[in-house]
Amino acid sequence: MRQDRSAPRGSLHSLVLESERLRGNLLGDPHEREVAVYLPHGHDGKGLPLLVDLVGFTAGGPAHVNWKNFGENLPERLDRLIGSGAMPPVVVAFPDCFTRLGGNQYINSAAMGPWEEVLIEEIVPLVEGRFGCGGDGRRGVFGKSSGGYGSIVHALRRSDFWAAAACHSGDMGFELCYLGEFPSLLRALAKKGSIQQFITDFEAGPKWKGDDIHQLMTLAMCATYDPDPEAFCGIRLPVDPETCEVIEARWQNWRRWDPINLADDHAANLKTLKALWIDCGDVDQYDLVYGARRLHRKLTAAGVEHVYEEFPDNHSSVDFRMDRSLPYLAKALS
Repeated sequence: MRQDRSAPRGSLHSLVLESERLRGNLLGDPHEREVAVYLPHGHDGKGLPLLVDLVGFTAGGPAHVNWKNFGENLPERLDRLIGSGAMPPVVVAFPDCFTRLGGNQYINSAAMGPWEEVLIEEIVPLVEGRFGCGGDGRRGVFGKSSGGYGSIVHALRRSDFWAAAACHSGDMGFELCYLGEFPSLLRALAKKGSIQQFITDFEAGPKWKGDDIHQLMTLAMCATYDPDPEAFCGIRLPVDPETCEVIEARWQNWRRWDPINLADDHAANLKTLKALWIDCGDVDQYDLVYGARRLHRKLTAAGVEHVYEEFPDNHSSVDFRMDRSLPYLAKALS
């Protein structure tokens, strides 16, 4: 629903990616992917910066261009921000990165797929080639939750490709946001007898309970951070299934992907960015604010220039924060 009905409307375009890197993937996910693209009013894309939207778990990029009750979808938000002069015009891509396990962390995984490569080597070149936007020093990535995680990890690992990033309520501080989920996951798996049976029953539907979706998310993290290509859907638990004791060798593989730990070796990369935004609600129900504070403290000590903000809210329905981050990114890239 448009808040500013006077704002000139941009246009939406749909591209189709035939991904060679996803062809034959372990999960059996489709290699053909939609990429929705927003162009601001009066522009064909040529010469404009490119922003790429990484969505949170259970969503796909094209969902962000759908009609939204009691608020704006992202193209409507962009129309308002650009039309009011709050941000310069940019092209925004909304790639479909959904997986059989319900979402994506946007890194390479032997189970989930080589999603860092898909984004950088396939999706962005497709959009830039079609619309003449982006290019070196003119690309930014943003997202919330799992998308915020993807954004900050891409910034840490691939600042040679991205020039700006915004991480809203991104996954970090893994021992706080993930480890506490395993007791309930083990109880759910015990009822089914195996990971395979849990997923098979989940996929059979015909409806999905919130608790089951949450368990699926934890399984997806297992397939992301420490996959076993020989296991069903590549899923390997980092805890003992009987006692829930942490298996240190498994958990260390997870910890390597925690942005707080990645910053130990990659924080210097962030100094090459034109803009870096990190925020989180101060009562985030997944305890992500504590990880955000740790990362902020570490980046400050390393001399990495960035914007860090906490706001009085939780993890849910915080798209309004993009009113602050998107103009910040767009101005830095323009």
